[in-house]
Amino acid sequence: MAKKKIAENAEQNNRGLTLLGKSRTEYPDTPEKAVIETFDNKYPERDYIITFDCPEFTSLCPVTGQPDFGHITIKYIADKKCVESKALKLYLFSYRNFHSFHEEVVNRVLSDLSKACEPRWMEVTGDFMPRGGISLKIVAETGSLKR
Repeated sequence: MAKKKIAENAEQNNRGLTLLGKSRTEYPDTPEKAVIETFDNKYPERDYIITFDCPEFTSLCPVTGQPDFGHITIKYIADKKCVESKALKLYLFSYRNFHSFHEEVVNRVLSDLSKACEPRWMEVTGDFMPRGGISLKIVAETGSLKR
């Protein structure tokens, strides 16, 4: 009886998640084609920081077409919705063949994720590998962080 109730609760919690558990993964080739899925935050009354660490981010230089490599870190305090990690992985993967400046990448990730989950606070950091001897680190945030 308890197992049945747990299974019913899990099914209710996962409604709307279409990417998780698929046997075949389709990789979007642009951020516009990527789907950022969310699920209900079970503790909306609590401020807790969720951190995604993505050390293998790649995109393409919009001028030269050469690959750019970076480390993206996303931190946020959820309100009613949380970002589902597989959907985030596929969304970030969609930049692999996308021509974009680093500043645009970081700010677009912030905008797209903020739109999807409407967090209380979110910070996206892009720490990009050196190009021409200069590395670049961009930090963008929205909302307010109480400390």
